[in-house]
Amino acid sequence: MKSHLTSRILMAVLTLSLALPAASAVPACAAAAGRPAASAVSAVPSDALKAGAPSKAAKSALTRDLDGMIGETGTSVPGLGVIVFKDGKEVYSHFAGRRFIGSSKNEKDLPVTRDTRFRVASVSKMFTGFTIMQLAAQGKLKLDDDISTYLGFPLRNPNYPDTPITVRMLLSHTSSLRDGALYSIPPDCSVAEFFKPTGRFYENGAHFAPKGQAPAAYYKYSNINYGLLGTIIEKVTGERFDKYQKEHILKDLDIRADYTPGTLAPADFRNLGTIYQKNNQGHWDEKGPWYAQIDDYKGVQPPADEVKMQNPDHRDTDAFYSLKDYVPGTNATFFSPQGGLRISYEELSHVMEMLLNGGTYKGRTVVRPEYVKEMMTPQWIYDPAVKNGSTYGGTIEAYGLSLYPIIGSSTSRVVKDHVLNLWGHTGEAYGLLSGVFIIPGTKDGFIYMMNGEAIAEDDDPRSAGNFSSNYVWEENIMNAVCRHIFFGEEK
Repeated sequence: MKSHLTSRILMAVLTLSLALPAASAVPACAAAAGRPAASAVSAVPSDALKAGAPSKAAKSALTRDLDGMIGETGTSVPGLGVIVFKDGKEVYSHFAGRRFIGSSKNEKDLPVTRDTRFRVASVSKMFTGFTIMQLAAQGKLKLDDDISTYLGFPLRNPNYPDTPITVRMLLSHTSSLRDGALYSIPPDCSVAEFFKPTGRFYENGAHFAPKGQAPAAYYKYSNINYGLLGTIIEKVTGERFDKYQKEHILKDLDIRADYTPGTLAPADFRNLGTIYQKNNQGHWDEKGPWYAQIDDYKGVQPPADEVKMQNPDHRDTDAFYSLKDYVPGTNATFFSPQGGLRISYEELSHVMEMLLNGGTYKGRTVVRPEYVKEMMTPQWIYDPAVKNGSTYGGTIEAYGLSLYPIIGSSTSRVVKDHVLNLWGHTGEAYGLLSGVFIIPGTKDGFIYMMNGEAIAEDDDPRSAGNFSSNYVWEENIMNAVCRHIFFGEEK
């Protein structure tokens, strides 16, 4: 997700409106006092979708628009891919550009394909959320328990010492915990080092929100929440975060993705794509070459017992660390539960199928339906009267549990000439932009990943959206998908 979005200063002042999933009984473990009710959001329906399968002309028009995004300068990208579902079935896919750009005559360019996998950034949060929900359904944790119970040390915001921080608050970014300069630390450290005054990564209390931003009441997107969720998963299962998720959520979805490239199957590693920018150590030159930002292993797979800790905004901390002596339940932040999953387009389509079927994939219940509905129920809604959170320039106006809505009639909209409400999650890191979204109340949805940027986000005015608060790349790809496939535009 956009860790740099705090630089956006436009605060959306609006009345939220979206079509929500049907109301359902909240699981006993998920009942929470003071949580915004779904009915707090007035429902404004999406525009009428075009019935039936998309026409050949509409699909051709979408292909033309996507191919037009591939290029070398400006808002062009090196590679991208899209898969679209309608009425519960895949109706369109397209992959274009390069997943690997050779830097010498001995290195061949490689194309983006359906099986190309990228580090999907904050779309990874969905999978951490699915894992938590599966464990809640099994009775292994409760969403409204104090996280201190699981972490093994007391964790409260010192500005709100009497308010427990819960699992739900971590999932919904209402915990009052903040990223600070770092939110990922080496495996030989405990996550307690972030929070105790004598801790190595305490940062003078920067990991705690100030007064006026109380737990449960104030929203601020913070990646550290998901590092703690990964650690809690380890605590309650006794297994390493990456291994547990692979053997449960990912296995349930027939997904071979991984957080550690060294443990990908050799064939899957060969399909790992690189993420690029025209950015050489802080110097942008859109007419210059593409520079690999992450996952350029030059065909050599890292050792399976090592992990590279990566902080997008603090790359001087990047290094490989041995996992031989790692104790599960002490610190899962270095696995990047918030953004480190390497997953393919094909595998993301399995997630789409599961979400469109209420938590079921190929007849298997991965996440129970009531928990999927809870994930798509707002836990926080922006109130302009009290300014109870950061909307990041109007891109996030409500948040559920690892999923959030895009409001089709507001500044977060991604379709220019139609109202279309969505639920899902975006991802952004190192130049990659990604998204997984469904249209609530339908069996329609789409996924996308693009692997680079020639100009700087935020710093270059061309990166700004033309009709919303999103980036222009996000507008370009999501507007094209939606207007051609869901609204039937053929030009």
